This record gives sequence, C-alpha cells and structure tokens, in this order.
Amino acid sequence: MLCFFLRYRFLYSPLMATAKHQRLHQIAGASLAGSAKKPKTMMDSAMKEEFAKHADYLNALNDKRERVVKASRDVTMNSKKVIFQVHRISKHNKEEVLSKAENDLASVTDQYMSRLVKELQGTDFWKLRRAYTFAVQEYVEAATFCRFCKTGTLLNLAEINASLLALSDKDVEPLQINVLDYLLGVADLTGELMRLAIGRISDGEVEYAEQICKFVRDIYRELTLLEPMMDDNIEMKKKMETMLQSVVKIENACFGVHVRGSEYIPLLGSSDPDYSFLGVPDFE
Repeated sequence: MLCFFLRYRFLYSPLMATAKHQRLHQIAGASLAGSAKKPKTMMDSAMKEEFAKHADYLNALNDKRERVVKASRDVTMNSKKVIFQVHRISKHNKEEVLSKAENDLASVTDQYMSRLVKELQGTDFWKLRRAYTFAVQEYVEAATFCRFCKTGTLLNLAEINASLLALSDKDVEPLQINVLDYLLGVADLTGELMRLAIGRISDGEVEYAEQICKFVRDIYRELTLLEPMMDDNIEMKKKMETMLQSVVKIENACFGVHVRGSEYIPLLGSSDPDYSFLGVPDFE
C-alpha cells in the first residue's frame, strides 16, 4: 500500500503542480482583465486634469522666461550705451552730451523697458526675478547717472517706478522695481561716478570731482547702515566692497591734487609760475 501511494505521488505530483500553476495564471489573468475593464474614477480624472494644467503652466512660464531674458538683454545693452554717452561729458559739452543721453534713456524706456514691463505685468514677476534683475540694475544705474550729472542729486525709487506706470495697462498689476534691485543699481552707480571723477580731475575740474567724492561717500555711508538688514545678501556684500574701493580711489585722487597741486598747473590752464593751487602754498 505504501509503495502504491509513493508511486502515485511520484507520477501525478508534476501533473498536479502544472494544473495548479495554470489555475494561478488564469486567476491572475482574470484579475488583470478585470482591472483593465474597471472604469476610471473621478479622482483619477481630476488628478490627470490638474497635472495637465500644471504642465501647461510650467510650459507657459518657460516661454515667458525666454522672452523676458531677450528683453532684459536689450535693456542691459542699451543702458550701457547711455552710460558710455554720459562719460563723454566735459565742461565744454555738458548740455549737449546730457541732452543726447536723456534722449537715449527715453528710447530705452519706450522701446525696451516697455517690452519687459508688458511681459511681467499682471504676473508673479518675482518668480522670474533672476531673469531680469541685472537688466533692471543696469537701467537704474543709467537713469541715476544721468540725473546726477544733470542736477547733482539722486533719482529715487519712487520716481523710477512712477515712470514705469505709464508703460503698464491700468487693469493689471504693474511691474515695480523692488528696493533690492534699486539699491544694487545705485551701488553700481558709484563705480561709474568714480571713473567720472578721475576723468574730471585729469581735465582740471577738481571742484566737480570733489562734489562727486562727497556724493559717493554719502551713498556708501547710507548703504552701510542698510546692508545689515538685507539678510546677508551676498550680491550686496560684494558691491559694498567694490563701493569702498571706489570711495578710496576718489579720495586719494582729490587728496593727491591738493598735496601736489603745482604739478597740475598745466591741466588747470595757469601760466603763472608763482601760481599756488587753490591758494595753498606748495609743500616742501
């Protein structure tokens, strides 16, 4: 009896295993078929719809970023041209140079800043800040540079933003330059003023250079008070270091003129051999 049982188990176990395996496949196939035929739930449909909306939003944002980058590049390039134009200023052509620089700045505002404003108005433009911040800083630098050379004063943030309001539609949120971008642009302004001061000294306009020196020193002092409140902004820290170097260069140049005044007589146009610079006798 035991031998018969062992023979039966030996002969039919593979058959039973094969049949069991086939049944498992049938059950699995039926389950898959059932799940394939199972109707989509409202939740699955809603998730797909939301995912599609988010994908469309990201695609539109990327397209907008590309357009903003292009507009920013134009603003940056043409703002630099305005700055180069202002550097041509001298005591003989001041009105002519500044008039052309102001016209060029108005063209930058009307042609290029207007494009940037239209791309960013009515949107969460802070999300694209890294795409346009350098263009805005360059524009602020050019605008403030023109204002200082014309009036000796600083163009403030409210005045710049007021000029941009005219470029925006009244029915949407307008683009407004934030405080950080404005201050970064003003920090860059000090570097251009340093170059202007050195150039004016070489042309004999020492008093104008001293005026620039005082103005730059005041900006540096005010930003020194504000910089600790900027959440350790790395960009501002770097510009503060550069600004200090600009202040030192202007001060050294002005100080050198006073100490070694007699060497600047040809530059100042004096032919009197007994000439004493600014009424101060030469140092031995």
